[in-house]
Amino acid sequence: MAKENMSFLVCCANGAGSSLMMKMTMQKVLDKLGIKPGRVHHCALSEGKSAASQFDVVFCAQNFTNMFKDAEKKGTVVIGLRNIMSMQEMEEKMKEHGIA
Repeated sequence: MAKENMSFLVCCANGAGSSLMMKMTMQKVLDKLGIKPGRVHHCALSEGKSAASQFDVVFCAQNFTNMFKDAEKKGTVVIGLRNIMSMQEMEEKMKEHGIA
């Protein structure tokens, strides 16, 4: 998977607080790993479900990953997190999925 110019989508239930904080955490992880994203967007699950296939990677809480099955079928990597604010978990999951 190409590491540069990847597009990332971060989703939470309402698209306000937690997705913005998750996006900030993700940006720190990307910086640490030396990955320069092409696009990073955060939104509510309702928007994310319809837009997910336009992104390379989707991050969400672990219990929401089943909402993105259609995007996965089209090649989007969907990563569920137990702790959406954990830099360590996010970095580990990126490495597991070949993003880092």
